[in-house]
Amino acid sequence: MLCIIWGVQQVAIKGVADEISPVLQVALRSGIAALLVLVVMTCRKESLRQSRPYLMAGCVVGLLFALEFLFVAEGLRFTSASHMAVFLYTAPAFAAVGLQLFHPDERLVPAQWAGIFVAFSGIAVAFLSGNSGSGDVVKMLTGDAMGLLAGLAWGATTVVVRCTALSQAPASHTLFYQLTGAGILLLLYALFSGQLHFRPGVNGSLSLLFQIFIVGFASYLTWFSLMKTYLASQLGVLSFMTPVFGVLAGMLFLNEQPQPGFIWGTLLILSGIVIVSGWPWFITKFGRPAEAHRQSTGRNP
Repeated sequence: MLCIIWGVQQVAIKGVADEISPVLQVALRSGIAALLVLVVMTCRKESLRQSRPYLMAGCVVGLLFALEFLFVAEGLRFTSASHMAVFLYTAPAFAAVGLQLFHPDERLVPAQWAGIFVAFSGIAVAFLSGNSGSGDVVKMLTGDAMGLLAGLAWGATTVVVRCTALSQAPASHTLFYQLTGAGILLLLYALFSGQLHFRPGVNGSLSLLFQIFIVGFASYLTWFSLMKTYLASQLGVLSFMTPVFGVLAGMLFLNEQPQPGFIWGTLLILSGIVIVSGWPWFITKFGRPAEAHRQSTGRNP
């Protein structure tokens, strides 16, 4: 269900862009969802004063989260929701490379480096081949590039969370920082860029409610709850169904027709990222005990 929700969100934004500007949609979604998370924190007696040690890192992830969805919202003005759904989910590849530099326990094995190579090869194929037949290639490529930048910002967010004091923070606090940063910064961007178009009809109102309560609030809290119970590697692999649902939703609701080159690139991207994210689980499940221990702890037994 989470994969379906996240796959549909780009379609929800682009589908009502003529009623509410995309940047304003994400700003309102993030700001109101942040207030809802604050209510949950209050009910759980989680004081914001407890998050003072995480304030600096929290501001950084708030900025990165705002940049991620700025690129998503602006990119959807130029490219299709299908393309955005795929390029956004290149984030784990960027995160894996970044963690190599800043997190000593996140070393990749050769098989995972091979997955990185496959994923970036897929990016090249999708980026260069997915626009054949498009009426405005430059426009589409601009939107695709913004999708890649969104994935880069998301990957950088993962690196900051894993490598700073936020790794010890309650998930609700991290989410609050992200949503608050995006809400404030994107609202300011919408104001100064003149993207304040807000004339929602029935579709626009339903889309905005879906984005606020289902995407921005419920889905993220549910994801963090799952992370406390299940292995991150298993959830990570399952989450890569999201681009598939995103492409299908774009075809179903927006009549988008991805080109064959883009489909092949998408398959390479997803295959590479599944190798990178799923390798620890695969070793734990099917590998030798010693290798499984080393993969799960980062040390020799």
